[in-house]
Amino acid sequence: MDCSETPRENLVLKALGTFLLRTLLLGALSISAQAGENPSLKSELLRLAHDWERVKLQVIDRDDQERQMAGLAQRAEKIAKQYENVPDPRIWLGILDSEQAALANENGSPLKAWGLAKRARDILETVEKSDPVTMDAGAPTTLGLLYDQVPGFPIGFGDKIKARQYLQEAMRNAPNALDVNYFYGDFLYREGEITEAIKVLEHALTLPELSNRPNWDRSLRVKIRKMLSEQQQTVGAPAH
Repeated sequence: MDCSETPRENLVLKALGTFLLRTLLLGALSISAQAGENPSLKSELLRLAHDWERVKLQVIDRDDQERQMAGLAQRAEKIAKQYENVPDPRIWLGILDSEQAALANENGSPLKAWGLAKRARDILETVEKSDPVTMDAGAPTTLGLLYDQVPGFPIGFGDKIKARQYLQEAMRNAPNALDVNYFYGDFLYREGEITEAIKVLEHALTLPELSNRPNWDRSLRVKIRKMLSEQQQTVGAPAH
């Protein structure tokens, strides 16, 4: 341990030893009006989304995954600086910082994870205030995950009440987004609200398939069906 660490940092390290962000599956390709009006920016964002999907789903080695995710974050930051008034790149930067936080923690760097999680929170809270709808409510959804998974006071900024509020905001802004329904249903289940969780997740499976991203769509629906099966067994209902 670095002798420069404060007692509070020691507590953070211990708490983050069990901290693992839920996989940030913000896979929707929806974009803001500003991004859609700029073909070059739209193309860059779509490439970023597809590269994120490849790193997320296909890169097995955790060290390599963390390195590649950091490269994607650098790309997002560069795009965000170039298009300061467009929310999409900043949302992607927040998502990618959150991804890096989870990977850093898995790879034995909890203090680095903590710094990345805080940076992601700050970026996304700024975006959420002005653009809560962009990218199928990408900002409030990711904020909900962060507040849900980060340790709470006095160790960290985690807050189940804020997590619920952000996820509910995401559901209001993007009720037919597959990722939003998945994360809100998962949150409800872990909070013991099984009946409502099943309702949300069953609705998710009725949503149209993401035909332009079949691997992503298939991966998420497998997770939802597995969760539904587990939940329905818990309440004694027949699985679909």
